[in-house]
Amino acid sequence: PSDEPYLGRELLFQFDNLICSCMELNLSCAPSTHGRPLSRLQRALCILVPQTISLALSVRELIRQGYLFGAKVLVRPLTERAVTILYLFKNRDGLKIWDDGWEYNKRPKLQEMIDYLNQELLQQDPASTVKGFARELNSATHGDPLSARWNVILNQDGVPMHPVSKNLSSSQLADEICVDVIPWLAATMGIMSAVFESGSGKPN
Repeated sequence: PSDEPYLGRELLFQFDNLICSCMELNLSCAPSTHGRPLSRLQRALCILVPQTISLALSVRELIRQGYLFGAKVLVRPLTERAVTILYLFKNRDGLKIWDDGWEYNKRPKLQEMIDYLNQELLQQDPASTVKGFARELNSATHGDPLSARWNVILNQDGVPMHPVSKNLSSSQLADEICVDVIPWLAATMGIMSAVFESGSGKPN
């Protein structure tokens, strides 16, 4: 712990606590998927939930080591899996697309799933939803010019530079990454509990 540059940050502390709760929930839910028939939704979540948790653990490990840019890049795949989990939970028609392979030209885009969830969960008019939600996530993942903002520090002379290794002096970025992932991990836990503990995934 003494080697962790961002240990003690409040948001990182909350992220750590959430990870512990998530692992406990997984220990409770996972055995319920063994040795019995599963619904279509449950089968999909048996793929998506472990991946989401694994990505959350990867993000945490990268923050621990100071590789903040790598952690930021993983926010996009983590978010997409969590959003897909919510989308399939609320839109059972999407399960047909999932069962058919979730093909690129058939599955909804991340922004489309966000718009759908905003309308279904928050009753927001689609026209009023925030557009460009995925733009920032895509920027970090695909490496366009805007992505430089997550991989820049000031050297001892105050000159901006792009590090190739650890970033030990960007507490704000560490906080930002935690803010990015905490809600999606929490949402994933909510669906885990609803589908595997309450049995709401039995139909279909």
